[in-house]
Amino acid sequence: MLKFKDFIPEMTEKPGWLREGTYASFEAAVDAANQWLSVNNVKLVNLETVVLPNLWSRFEEGSTDSSIGTSGDSPSRWNQFLRCWYTEED
Repeated sequence: MLKFKDFIPEMTEKPGWLREGTYASFEAAVDAANQWLSVNNVKLVNLETVVLPNLWSRFEEGSTDSSIGTSGDSPSRWNQFLRCWYTEED
């Protein structure tokens, strides 16, 4: 059965008044994916880089949210993460 796992750069500092949040690097997400793949018995099907808006917004549900909003009247931040598609080995 096809499954996926997302590796999202972690928020290292929450946004504050007139201050944007800060995030770990995309390379850190790639390192986390490599670590996960090395210790789990899975067959990698595909890797993709996904870019979605507002993953860390309090109004969104993260990388698996089926409807992530943007608006021309308010700022939006686009987040890049790595998605691994895999099947479990027998």
